[in-house]
Amino acid sequence: MGPFKLLIDGALVDGDSTMEVLNPATEAVLATCPRASKAQLDQAVAAAKAAFPAWAAKPIEERRAALLAMADAIQGAAPELARILTQEQGKPLQDATGEVYGAAAFFRYFATLDIPTKVIDDSPARRVELRRRPLGVIGAIVPWNFPLILMAFKVPAALLAGNTVVLKPAGTTPLSTLKIAELVKDLLPPGVLNVIADANDLGGEITKHPDIRKISFTGSTETGKRVMAGAAEALKRITLELGGNDAGILLGDVDPAATAPKIFGAAFQNSGQVCIAMKRVYVHESIYDAMCDELAKLAQAAVVGDGLEQGTQFGPLQNKAQYDKVRGYIEDGRRDGRIIAGGEASEGKGYFIRPTIVRDIVDGSPLVDEEQFGPVLPLIKFSDPEDALRRANASEVGLGGSIWSSDLDKAYDLATRMDTGTVWINKHAELAPNIPFAGAKFSGLGTELGEEGLLEFTQSHVINMAR
Repeated sequence: MGPFKLLIDGALVDGDSTMEVLNPATEAVLATCPRASKAQLDQAVAAAKAAFPAWAAKPIEERRAALLAMADAIQGAAPELARILTQEQGKPLQDATGEVYGAAAFFRYFATLDIPTKVIDDSPARRVELRRRPLGVIGAIVPWNFPLILMAFKVPAALLAGNTVVLKPAGTTPLSTLKIAELVKDLLPPGVLNVIADANDLGGEITKHPDIRKISFTGSTETGKRVMAGAAEALKRITLELGGNDAGILLGDVDPAATAPKIFGAAFQNSGQVCIAMKRVYVHESIYDAMCDELAKLAQAAVVGDGLEQGTQFGPLQNKAQYDKVRGYIEDGRRDGRIIAGGEASEGKGYFIRPTIVRDIVDGSPLVDEEQFGPVLPLIKFSDPEDALRRANASEVGLGGSIWSSDLDKAYDLATRMDTGTVWINKHAELAPNIPFAGAKFSGLGTELGEEGLLEFTQSHVINMAR
């Protein structure tokens, strides 16, 4: 596999050193990856800064055309990209293929948008226009759970707005992103998009770099705090999409047999390694036993294995640190509740954990109160929906949540009072490129996706003219 190169100033280059990337299904070395030095990061930023004036001056139609060409290149290489993604991230091949196509679709969506001048006042006394200008160099930092789709949350919007980009994937999943860099390097002027890889040691340098004007970061809340602190000295703009502990509230009129597969999918997609996965479920006492039984049956039937093997539904955890963390949460569930499905980790190679269902557990357990980011789902019983909403809202994070009921008016009323950036009704974890996505509380700052997300990569510029 490979060779893989960094993309700096339009050229594919070796790193100043190398690092190994592991396959989480086998724990074997998948590839040797270039590792950028601080000097190479500085070169990438300098190239982006030098390319910015000409790129910003291009008509938006030309920038749209570049995004569409990039989408075509990504989609055209979908089989190769998906195999790389499966082997470095762990997800099943069909899911990896969907992620590649999704990334291309996000590029195409942003290519449909415009950034028009808004006329605020056009009176005999004055004309006031609100215009939007690009910011400059954008530092985009992407995590390991969805390397390509989360890259596509950031890069096309930044480029369409007229910015240049330095992109850094996670140290454990850099390969598919570096392959995309190779595919698109001739579709943009040199320096407009630069892609570096590191061993998770250059993020701080990016956040405090004086020539980077905005940081767009997706990752944990604790790392997000460090990003914010690093950006403060230069008053960088920041967009932070951080951790979540999404709650689902299932009212007593829900059909357990019909609803359980939807809950299971929302909780265990990508082996639970999804920022907006359902991570705790509050179930009305009248359907609690039935829902526990239905979810346990689904967990027991799940096919866990190497993502390249046909029929695999759930791959491994992406890295050893996360694997060990999730095993700790399983022990919390064993201590504080009752495991009715799963609970086993792999004995051989690979970071495999079966989908695990924990019942008879309550708030106060780490498994309920913290974000497990893995295939372990606690089910908490309630009798009063208002109490369930209070408990769901008690978390310091608020990325997403959902209400489930056959009474849409009752569900809507609860949804309006759920303290999260997104609330779904009778579904969970649905995202689309045209729907703004933002977190509440400790789940982040700013907005991604949609027109609102595009404008986050711009500076307001008001022209107020007397007549």
